[in-house]
Amino acid sequence: QTKYKLRNTHTWRMWAIYMVLAANVSAEQALKQACPSCDDTQLCNCSSMGLDFIPPGLTGKITTLNLSHNRIKHIRSQDLQQAVNLRALLLQSNKISSIDEDSFRSLGKLELLDLSNNSLAHLSPAWFGHLFLLQHLHLQGNSYRDLGESSLFSSLRNLSSLHLGNSQFSTVRQGNFEGIELLDKLWIDGGNLSQYEPGSLKSIKKINHMIISLRRINVFSAIVRDLLHSVIWLEVRKIKLEVENKSLVQNSTLPFRIQKLTFKDALFIDEYISQVIVLLKEIISLQEFEAIDCVLEGKGIWDTKKIASSGQNFVETIKVINVMIMNFHLFMDLNGMESQINNVKSLTIVSSRVFMVSCKLAKHFSSLLYLDFHDNLIANNRLNETICENAWPSLQTLNLSQNSLKSLKQTADFITRLPKLINLDISENNFGEIPDV
Repeated sequence: QTKYKLRNTHTWRMWAIYMVLAANVSAEQALKQACPSCDDTQLCNCSSMGLDFIPPGLTGKITTLNLSHNRIKHIRSQDLQQAVNLRALLLQSNKISSIDEDSFRSLGKLELLDLSNNSLAHLSPAWFGHLFLLQHLHLQGNSYRDLGESSLFSSLRNLSSLHLGNSQFSTVRQGNFEGIELLDKLWIDGGNLSQYEPGSLKSIKKINHMIISLRRINVFSAIVRDLLHSVIWLEVRKIKLEVENKSLVQNSTLPFRIQKLTFKDALFIDEYISQVIVLLKEIISLQEFEAIDCVLEGKGIWDTKKIASSGQNFVETIKVINVMIMNFHLFMDLNGMESQINNVKSLTIVSSRVFMVSCKLAKHFSSLLYLDFHDNLIANNRLNETICENAWPSLQTLNLSQNSLKSLKQTADFITRLPKLINLDISENNFGEIPDV
């Protein structure tokens, strides 16, 4: 009887093992049917397969799982339980509206999580509580209006890049970013951000590059004050720059760390330009200014006396790329701005319909080493004014490619006025026959 019991127990054990193995084989077969690329590889590419659920059979051998561009609505606790070695999980562009709180509990090795462009109306800190190695988190393009009452990210000590926000995102509160100390990139889609509690971003000690879409100038000013001590490069998009007559450095933490400021897809108005220049000069650490794909409404009629009386300009690098000036042919020669350009070492104005620089202004670019005017409207009859005697005295590099130059001889005669020139690009102009000498 004892032998019979032992044999019976053994049989049941074998049967249980068989059933487990059979279930595993069945699950793996289901996975291969849903995602053929998952067969014998660490990369599981299930993108654009029409899936409305996470396929069963995921195992520890998979390190990258791409489930993007499907129709998944819900992530359950058990869906990813066995995928313990995942490094990258791509779930963007689904219809995800709910995630069980412990769905990512077993993903302790995960480095990249992309939940962008889904239907998440609320974000839970429990999702991220065990993702200690996570470096890149994408949450943009959902439907949440805020980040909750506390920090979602306090467990993410290795976080390097964070992308969040959407067209309905309206509120940022103090404490939302507690626990984050260092970020390489922070990207906030905040086109409708209307409530920003001062100090909300101040807890982050260093951000190498921050991109933020904004429309409200009061939110812009509050964010700048919070970031001056932490961000290296601030990129502001889609703002209509109507500046408050209020200091940008008030109550900011010293020392300032910001070195570069970029405006992209922004709208500038003549009457506010002077105020912007004055306020930016308060940020003494600022070295580089960029305007990309922007629109300037006006003719360059700025309050140059107010600008000059506000002190020295510390910016050394200026880039203006594809800026639309509707009345560019009426734009002023910026007479009175001479005192603001002595320290500029690099000037790039491309694809912006520049046709000349006044001789008086050009002579005051005393420190300029690099000048890029490619893809503009400079012709020979204006080059004589732009490169007059004693203009650009320190210039080493000049790019005049893709302009309207026709006479190589005239161009050469004007360029010989630049005694320190080393590099010259005059390609893609309208030169005729090249002379022998």
